[in-house]
Amino acid sequence: MLSARSVFQEILDDEHSFQLFCSIAASGEAQGGWENARIAALVPDGMHDLAPKIARHGADEDKHGRIFRALLRKRGLPAVPVPPETDYTMLLERRGIGLAHTKLRADEPLTEQDVVVYLAHSRVTEQRAAEQMALLVRHFGDHPEIGRAVRMISGDEDAHLAYCHEELLRLAHRGHGRTIQRVLRRSALAEIAVYRDVSLAVMDHMGRLLRWPAAKSAALAAGIRAGYAYERFAGWHRMVGLRMPDRLDALGTPAPAPA
Repeated sequence: MLSARSVFQEILDDEHSFQLFCSIAASGEAQGGWENARIAALVPDGMHDLAPKIARHGADEDKHGRIFRALLRKRGLPAVPVPPETDYTMLLERRGIGLAHTKLRADEPLTEQDVVVYLAHSRVTEQRAAEQMALLVRHFGDHPEIGRAVRMISGDEDAHLAYCHEELLRLAHRGHGRTIQRVLRRSALAEIAVYRDVSLAVMDHMGRLLRWPAAKSAALAAGIRAGYAYERFAGWHRMVGLRMPDRLDALGTPAPAPA
């Protein structure tokens, strides 16, 4: 029977699929680390209180990249190039979601509106990351090889999501409410399409590495498309709501020790 657990177990058990999975994850986290570091360096006057939290966000993502690379090293595997069609961050940027890399490479300070766009984009992508890591913790939190890593990363993703909620609500009270809702909706609708496309591409690569029969690959692709249909109809709403998190100042306090 196909399930998220059985599919990931296959990926975990095969060196080539594990190598590709960790390489994709490490690349995405490293990209996120760079983006947050640049945003922290360019925050506008009047928002410098956010800079340490944005920098912490980036440092966490850099750490996650190192964790995935360490998992590869433990098996004696090098990272492999990331196929462009699986590059989630790049595909989102191509759709105009988040802050353009050309803007981040410049030395001009960002505007308050730019920071709103960054936080709204992050609120959407961190929702996805938190859900994915929670799934891995549920199925593999006690795994001897990856359990500690997925628990640590999951805790960080929960903190990142809480931070986005809190800071967006604070900015909404400062008069950015309409902009926030507009950017959240646009980001969410783009993200679910990119997530579908990347998921299909990743499963295609994994299917070839693991020599899945055509029927199995077709069933997984159908499941991904069905998930997108649900998200496009109603599921995207979970990505645009804002609520004050239980854990306040999640990136302004030391990270909790891993369980």
